[in-house]
Amino acid sequence: MTPWLLPLLLLLLAGLPAARPAPPTCYSRMLGLSREITGDFQSLQTAEPLGSCVRYLPRLYLDIHNYCVLAKLRDFVASPHCWKVARVDALKDKVRKLYTILNSFCRRDLVFLSDDCNALEYPIPATTVLPDRQG
Repeated sequence: MTPWLLPLLLLLLAGLPAARPAPPTCYSRMLGLSREITGDFQSLQTAEPLGSCVRYLPRLYLDIHNYCVLAKLRDFVASPHCWKVARVDALKDKVRKLYTILNSFCRRDLVFLSDDCNALEYPIPATTVLPDRQG
């Protein structure tokens, strides 16, 4: 065996687990889809003109740990605004998918930590710096 073959073989074997990540769990799918929907809604708001139907849609800032998210998703899909607008229709399809996942497939994998419906009306800014607890 040549001296460079052994390190190459070890490198290939070490890379195999990274090539096959674990399949997504129900929880990770719900979390990822809710973030994707929130991002899509925010980009839709900035892309569409202010006079368009988008401004009349219910706000869509999702927290899958808030029990009110189920009602928020239902309200968004049932909204009569923006019929036949391709980007809105695509977003409503994602919202329906998330609702189905939350309410049917992954019902037992999710724990609701709050039922504060007002918290779903406005986005909570992400904190990137932790407060100093030494004081």
